Amino acid sequence: MIFKLIKAGAVTLSLLVISFAAGAADFGRSKNGRSMTADSSGSGFYVGINGGYGWEASDWASPAISNTPKGGMVGGAIGYNYQLGSIVLGLEGDFGWSGVKGSATCGAFTCEVKNDWLGTVRGRVGYAVNRFLPFITGGGAYGNIKASSTNPAAAGASSSEFGWVAGGGIEYAMHDNWSVKLEYLYVDLGSFNCGVACAVGITTNNVSFSQNIFRAGLNYHFTSGPVSSRY
Repeated sequence: MIFKLIKAGAVTLSLLVISFAAGAADFGRSKNGRSMTADSSGSGFYVGINGGYGWEASDWASPAISNTPKGGMVGGAIGYNYQLGSIVLGLEGDFGWSGVKGSATCGAFTCEVKNDWLGTVRGRVGYAVNRFLPFITGGGAYGNIKASSTNPAAAGASSSEFGWVAGGGIEYAMHDNWSVKLEYLYVDLGSFNCGVACAVGITTNNVSFSQNIFRAGLNYHFTSGPVSSRY
């Protein structure tokens, strides 16, 4: 049920962003019906930094427990935008440190799950309105999951897993070559078999990991003119 609600929330956010972009098409037109952003050029590379907060849902098959690790994260990003009129297409990759972790009681011991680092490669589609760029995004994710127990006979294990990511947000073009953004991402890295390393005598012990991320970012765009004229 929790996973269904989270995914429903991600879909709802994406639909809201699309609806905002559609409504903004009318707002972004001048009195003669011509788009106010059609002549601007948002094409080019950019680099940036981002930081935020994530919370996850993690389930262990044995012992059958669920917990909700959470924590901060910070990282960097690089991307490219290509603008066609008011439509902005993009590709972005990011990588960063993650402090998302949490624990739950598992019998006489405590079981912990943590995410040390996370990276994504995503496509972006946005609709430029004056200095604003609402967008939706989605692609692949790659991160490290660690599972451990206070049981001295269980050493714990870690695994780097591929998964998927989807979300949306809004970016605002400031003066010169800078922009700021707010975004939400839902990341699902699937599960890995921790086996006897997490539970003594258990050969199959799948540990799953998915998380919600809210974060802010600051980007520098490599362009000859101010980025505020591009959106």
